[in-house]
Amino acid sequence: MIQAVMVISTQAKPRLLKFYNFQAPEKHQDLVRSVFQLLSASPDSVSNFVKVDTIFGPGTKMVYKHLATLYFVFVFDSSENELAMLDLIQVFVEILDRCFKNVCELDIVFNFNKLHTILDEMILGGQVIETSSEQVVKSVEEIERLEKQSSTTSFIPKSITERFTR
Repeated sequence: MIQAVMVISTQAKPRLLKFYNFQAPEKHQDLVRSVFQLLSASPDSVSNFVKVDTIFGPGTKMVYKHLATLYFVFVFDSSENELAMLDLIQVFVEILDRCFKNVCELDIVFNFNKLHTILDEMILGGQVIETSSEQVVKSVEEIERLEKQSSTTSFIPKSITERFTR
């Protein structure tokens, strides 16, 4: 089971934190700090797989990918495959790239709702539910279309709104 998904900037700023098992909110900053210390201490030439028993408990592993100014981090238990998690990070980044047209850190900061929607389409309750980037993008576009449609729906009759827009 996936226990956490984190996107952390190279300045140690959390851009996305999603925990699938309960972590007290006051503990989040300590977890981010511990994970970032591990990430920043390891050179680019070493493995992207790290055991994090001391941070998240026994049997947990972490896989990460450093792209541009961001670390994409997945924390999971022994029931998940390490290479599958690395591939899932790649799929997640590809979907972000398709949705934001060459994603950058600012896209993630200012569109956090869309980021959570994408992640929720891929992972539910710590279990991977979709790995097809085409299907996830299609679902996200449909959700956006429905949100736009519902935000343009007005509960005020047109006859009244026309009086005030003249």
